[in-house]
Amino acid sequence: MAVITIEQLPARLAHGKTLAGLDLGDKTIGVAVSDRGFSFAHPRPVILRKKFSLDAAVLLALLERENVGAVAIGLPINMDGSEGPRAQKSRAFVRNMAQLSDLPFVFWDERLSTVAAERTLIEMDFSRAKRAGKIDSAAAAFILQGVLDRLQSLDAADRREPEPPTSA
Repeated sequence: MAVITIEQLPARLAHGKTLAGLDLGDKTIGVAVSDRGFSFAHPRPVILRKKFSLDAAVLLALLERENVGAVAIGLPINMDGSEGPRAQKSRAFVRNMAQLSDLPFVFWDERLSTVAAERTLIEMDFSRAKRAGKIDSAAAAFILQGVLDRLQSLDAADRREPEPPTSA
């Protein structure tokens, strides 16, 4: 398993694979999975956290079932750009997963992802109780959609023809 950059991600995704997004919380792990065309993020049910070994087993089974080729994990960066204890927990989670899986992980700045996900659920008229059960997977979908959109822009940039040189 390796931590890779977003630019390295396309080369690591085999044909027919999907991409997963994770939002790590203290009590739950929000999960979302892309379609095979890497266009849309689809939320999955949250994983209720118990202890790492159990959480990892449930997560790895889900990733295998969903034919996941790589995982994007939200990195909770502070608004000033620094990394605090929550970011360190995310990095530790990936280090521990490295011992159990060969899947590559890419970190994605998740600033305000939960805020955006909650705003979306409110706009969809979910009650507070229903939002509580869906917020982590919605945040995972928001993180994953950001990665998918970035992959689309990288692909578009690769397809652009170089500008012809101008004569002076």
